[in-house]
Amino acid sequence: MRTDGDTWDITTSVGSTALFVAAARALAGRGEAPLAVDPFAEVFVRAAGGEWADLLDGKTPNHPLLDPEWGGSFRTFQEARTRYFDDYFAAASAAGIGQIVLLAAGLDARAYRLSWPDGTIVYELDRPRVLEFKRATLADNGDKPRAERREVAVDLREDWPKALREHGFDASAPTAWLVEGLLPYLPVDATEQLFEQIDRASGPGSRVAVEELDPVPGPIYEAMTAQPDSVPTGGGDWANLIYNEKRPEVVDWFGARGWQAESVRLPDYLASVGRADVMSSDLAKLVPSLVRLATAIRP
Repeated sequence: MRTDGDTWDITTSVGSTALFVAAARALAGRGEAPLAVDPFAEVFVRAAGGEWADLLDGKTPNHPLLDPEWGGSFRTFQEARTRYFDDYFAAASAAGIGQIVLLAAGLDARAYRLSWPDGTIVYELDRPRVLEFKRATLADNGDKPRAERREVAVDLREDWPKALREHGFDASAPTAWLVEGLLPYLPVDATEQLFEQIDRASGPGSRVAVEELDPVPGPIYEAMTAQPDSVPTGGGDWANLIYNEKRPEVVDWFGARGWQAESVRLPDYLASVGRADVMSSDLAKLVPSLVRLATAIRP
């Protein structure tokens, strides 16, 4: 269960969810015509070793990510959101935005993976041990970022805007923000505070992209927390790490403050990219059906 001031590294608590997602991206990239390919995902998973590397080598056939229905749906979910946010950054770069901020960056390797215009600065905010794992792993693999990458080692429960400014961030310049895979791990009041901090630190022309998650229905959530083995997600741990609460929606919150905002349900986005047939069972559809991908632009 979450507690105030709790901590983690890349293999524990909230940090381990980044490895789970990286494993899903690595496996998804092996599929036929994937929506997005992240070659660094496998590098991270193998660096973690043990059961994580075994998963990629097929040595743990009962792992939830290898489940034909739930695992296949979750892998496609990761492909889709990766593609959506990759396209978001391509559009931001085309619009001349050269200041990128990844909030709770985890194992996001976009600073290494995407093609960035000269002069782009990518700020990555996360806990120190998570950023250290990423930097050391990719350095050992011989990889270098394709933009100027600045680590901001800070807990988002602290004064992260101050830490960001101390690393050279210019709040008057247009910024492209990313909030991917973060909101479920924040209570409602922290979500509101995060949105307010982004709003205050965004110059004209700034953009924000957010992955939103509706609350898991009560009876299902209770089963996930009480009997984690009853669902093939290994999801009891995940369910106990999130705040299963209704949060302000990006379209409403940013729209009320003058941003031009829009969102799409994940199943609708999958249909738009030709992948509407991947979720066959109710369980496989559960998490994707709760996800919205949203963007907002400040005029």
